[in-house]
Amino acid sequence: MHLLDSITAFVRVAERGSYTRAAEALGLSRTRVSRQVMALEAHLGVRLLQRTTRRLHLTEAGERYLIRAQEILQALEEAEAEVGTAVAEMRGRLRVNGPMSFGTRHLAPEIARFMAAHPALEVRLDLNDRRVDLLEEGYDLAIRIGSLPDSSLVARRLTRCRLLLCASPDYLARHGEPRTLAELGAHRCLRYRTGGSGDDWQLGGQRLRVQGPLESNNGDVIVQAAEAGLGIAHQPSFLVTESLRAGRLVPILTDAAPVTLPVHGLYPARRHLPAKVAGLLDFLATAWGDPPRWERDL
Repeated sequence: MHLLDSITAFVRVAERGSYTRAAEALGLSRTRVSRQVMALEAHLGVRLLQRTTRRLHLTEAGERYLIRAQEILQALEEAEAEVGTAVAEMRGRLRVNGPMSFGTRHLAPEIARFMAAHPALEVRLDLNDRRVDLLEEGYDLAIRIGSLPDSSLVARRLTRCRLLLCASPDYLARHGEPRTLAELGAHRCLRYRTGGSGDDWQLGGQRLRVQGPLESNNGDVIVQAAEAGLGIAHQPSFLVTESLRAGRLVPILTDAAPVTLPVHGLYPARRHLPAKVAGLLDFLATAWGDPPRWERDL
């Protein structure tokens, strides 16, 4: 039995409450993780986890052992981070989460460049628009756009983007161009929904109630509908820049102060940030720039 591997497996199972989720975080099979935990219990001579058909429970001994085991793994990780900052090559697994549309356009290409510079690094990149739990789901880093909820996570600002109003030339020719926010409220607006309704837009320092034929939880859908002449979009600059450059969309109400959204990197609080996380954060901040490259010629 490799004791450290078994301790790591036990901690991940206890933290995530599932052999399956622990196995996914460790990149191992569920069977192997289960065997590692059973080997640790045999080594210690005590049961650490009480298994039922529905969930796992820590025994009293398991609760005590988990605290010490977490401290051991944290100390090893911090020691590795201290050494890692002194070497040029980064290695090991790195799990990253990011939003879908931004991730495909601007995160994935930079991840590929970063991996090319560090061939010993293994990356798992998951893209979705839900708020993941970094600790429960085992992510080292998440990229988030917009305001951040209070949490124990550490946030580093990497760049920003602006929300821009735009429509197709065809739509403006058929419906006219709104000159004021009041006029905008009477137009066909394509609404982006996250969680609740997308009927309220923040524009020029005020909230505007809008209506229109389409609501979606995906920004690419909104942009495609705007290009098709279905209505007016209020979308991040990283989504509409190419359409604006090509003339498929036209900016409107440019005198109204746009909403600016920060782009952050989020990671769990640690005494020493792992070199691979710190290195990727530095790389992304430099690659995107501030103001970001997708806005520089607007």
